[in-house]
Amino acid sequence: SMNQTSSDKLANVVIGAAVVGVAFYIMKNRSLRRVAWRLAVTALTGTLPSWLGQEVQHAWADSGRRIN
Repeated sequence: SMNQTSSDKLANVVIGAAVVGVAFYIMKNRSLRRVAWRLAVTALTGTLPSWLGQEVQHAWADSGRRIN
């Protein structure tokens, strides 16, 4: 019988192998590589700065300080 730790390790190995397989397939396929690159650029230039700004605002509000 498998305990929780063993099943977690097995799940991590399976997910890791799947991620590596998908990444390899994307890198081999030119059109998928372009889509992946565009999504990465969009995330880094749009989503990430927006999320970071929200986190800073929440941290500032949680600190109890007032914004001038």
